[in-house]
Amino acid sequence: MDQASGDWPVGWVGGWSGGSTPPSWPSAPTIRDPERPAGRRCGADRAGSPRLAPEAATGRRCARPEESPVTHPLDGKVALVTGSSSGIGEAIARRFAGHGAKVVVNSHRSVEAGERIAAALPDALYVQADVADEADGRRLVEAAVERYGRLDVLVNNAGTTKRIPHEDLAAVDLDLWHTILDTNLIGPWLLSRTAVPALREAGGCIVNVSSIAGVRPTGSSIPYAVSKAGLNHLTRLLAAVLGPEVRVNAVAPGLVDTPWTADEGWDGVRRWVEGVAPLRRSATPDDVADVVIALATSGYVTGEVVVVDGGLTLRT
Repeated sequence: MDQASGDWPVGWVGGWSGGSTPPSWPSAPTIRDPERPAGRRCGADRAGSPRLAPEAATGRRCARPEESPVTHPLDGKVALVTGSSSGIGEAIARRFAGHGAKVVVNSHRSVEAGERIAAALPDALYVQADVADEADGRRLVEAAVERYGRLDVLVNNAGTTKRIPHEDLAAVDLDLWHTILDTNLIGPWLLSRTAVPALREAGGCIVNVSSIAGVRPTGSSIPYAVSKAGLNHLTRLLAAVLGPEVRVNAVAPGLVDTPWTADEGWDGVRRWVEGVAPLRRSATPDDVADVVIALATSGYVTGEVVVVDGGLTLRT
């Protein structure tokens, strides 16, 4: 079975528009150190007094803001990324690790690739598991919590599909429906439900990797598009019931340059995207990973499905 996250042919912004001059903000109140006389800057001398360093004059150092190293919000957090042995999932895992997170790498079949990626990251654990299997999903979450003592982010990235023209209804059998729905929709549901207690305790979040095929009637096959539309709605439903402790969002990529879309069968689609999308290119896995990181760290965003397609859906 082919593997895919994100799909093809099948983004929203605003700003100040209240006139030529934006409203002025109220002035912030002045906060004074009660231990220093009013009207004097730290270390300033009185008229006629010899100029002394503040330490010499008062016996203590002048109060300064404490210096602390700048850290990323994900530093020290734990992220579980399913389907992270290649493509989008690998890029997401590497992005989390680059921001200081501990990462649980997962794959179903590509064990060697998953182990290699985990070994290359600063602090990572590889767990082989099939997300469509409830027992495997439970073992995956338990392994993360046992190793790191917590779980802050669950990224449901694992997905599967098969390229079948939508008009070829006879080529879609029940086995294909079950395989795609089990991996792309039921799997994220089972894994999210299993991870909820740990995520609640950590005040964490879920990010689902969907597709614009779940937003527009398009995609590599009808079952795939339906599975991603269901994942989008599952995202909103879970966001409504898991707040305020757990946030749930999704990212919906268009065509992404991954090993799965590297064969020549995708060349025509890629040329079409490059000619139609405002940004004139397909996405890279890092483009998608950047949005996943943003959703994982945006504390007031939940229930959103963020399209990452270079503006393609604006033209289709």
